[in-house]
Amino acid sequence: MNNVRAMEGLRGLAVFLVFLVHFMTLVEPWIQADDGLLMGVRAVHSLGNVGVDLFFVLSGYLIYGALMARRQSLGRFWVRRVWRIYPVFVVMLALYLLLSWLFPAESKLPEAWGERAIYVLQNLLLLPGLFPIEPIITVAWSLSYEWFYYLLVPLLVEGGRLRERSRKERVATLAFLTAIASLAFGFFGGPVRLLMFASGMALWEAMSARHFWQPSSAVGLAAGLSSLLLALLPLPGAALQPLKFLLLGALFFTLCLAAFQTGRSSLAAGLTWTPLRWLGNMSYSYYLIHGLALKASFMLLGQLLPANGEQPMVLLLGLPLFFAASLVPGFLLFHFIERPYSLDATLPKRDLPNVASA
Repeated sequence: MNNVRAMEGLRGLAVFLVFLVHFMTLVEPWIQADDGLLMGVRAVHSLGNVGVDLFFVLSGYLIYGALMARRQSLGRFWVRRVWRIYPVFVVMLALYLLLSWLFPAESKLPEAWGERAIYVLQNLLLLPGLFPIEPIITVAWSLSYEWFYYLLVPLLVEGGRLRERSRKERVATLAFLTAIASLAFGFFGGPVRLLMFASGMALWEAMSARHFWQPSSAVGLAAGLSSLLLALLPLPGAALQPLKFLLLGALFFTLCLAAFQTGRSSLAAGLTWTPLRWLGNMSYSYYLIHGLALKASFMLLGQLLPANGEQPMVLLLGLPLFFAASLVPGFLLFHFIERPYSLDATLPKRDLPNVASA
């Protein structure tokens, strides 16, 4: 299906945006003397932050769609989600704990053994993210959001009897719950990025409708570029954050709709570019390990070329080189852990396109 191929490309794009966030953070000591370049680096850092939000939209679409497509045991659904997330995560957590022991100066672990055990357990239970706990694996905060969605949406589908309701009733229900959540986040703060999952659920409803707006490639591309620009808008305070993420969700909704519905359009063709799909297919493994690979690369660079703030070539040459270097551990983690233990060994083949989760 073309929408699956385009989805793989979107996952690849999303994880590359996340790579940019961490690369731009680590490269700053080498270019900080150039105010203009530093401003540009920080702007790209802000743009890259929407990569995780795009993942949330795609996850909202896939998981809601899988639950709506057929009735299934909730226990079996949650067990499969455990097998999807945990093999790679546990391997990475063990690696971070080993490195914390080898490099205590870089460790986030508390000194007291009791507090250390509790902190590791909190991370193992994927609590950092929705709760104010610093994750051992920096990017793993998003898994807390994913797990909350995995727990909530099947209860909504089954408890609300959404399969038995008309599409208008389902959309009205989703709109009402999204409005309530937006008001709550605006007044009280909280994990406002959960709104992105609602965008993915709305996308499934639109895709499954017989007649719905089909945006052109140009409109979809404009929506995608606008989502990046939206990340640059300063919206201080909790009250405006729901508006920002509702707009971002609408833009990603339009981008995905254009990519999935327009067949062999120019946008779909770009997103089904083989290297981008290859990156998208291993995006979960790459997502969890790329930060560590970048950290190691910059530590080595610091030994060979100490930062003095006036080395723009580190930015220009380092971006493609360090990205290429980070692909190697990502592929190894995918090939030796994610594929055999999360995909081939546990999930039916029909579910393989539906497993992006970070």
